[in-house]
Amino acid sequence: MNPDQGCERTDLEALVIADSRTLSAESDEIGRLFAGIHQVHLSDFRALLHVLVAETGGTPLAAGELRHKMGVSGAAITYLVQRMVESGHLRREADPSDRRKVILRYADHGRDVAAAFFAPLGRYTHDALADLPDSDLAAAHRVFTALIEAMRQFRSELSAVGADTAPPDTP
Repeated sequence: MNPDQGCERTDLEALVIADSRTLSAESDEIGRLFAGIHQVHLSDFRALLHVLVAETGGTPLAAGELRHKMGVSGAAITYLVQRMVESGHLRREADPSDRRKVILRYADHGRDVAAAFFAPLGRYTHDALADLPDSDLAAAHRVFTALIEAMRQFRSELSAVGADTAPPDTP
């Protein structure tokens, strides 16, 4: 299918969905390579990604929220966060609205490591998008926003029916 040659709406949606899956798979592979190069667990990379997305979105994560997103026990998230703090990737910060909560933030070292690793991807992305008009980028942003919302709705629906895999904490 060539989207520039008059595809049907369902064909265009199928192309976007296939592209989204491919993007997700490529992202997973890059995450795996980051983890291997920097000698961190793949779950550590996932945690770092969750912290980055939350920080970038202006809603930093508490350790308990990260636990829920990762689907692990309280003990496991404590161990993971401690590893990431000791390795210099994350830092803990008291939540200004609730001093009992700990907010997770990227540490300077972690930010530097990520920036150095992902700088080439930034250049490749810039080059890949250079010839596209701003209107195409704006349209792509709207498409990504719609896909993210659809995925959040699906995740919410799954959580509502008990598909949340976070194990209960045990005393």
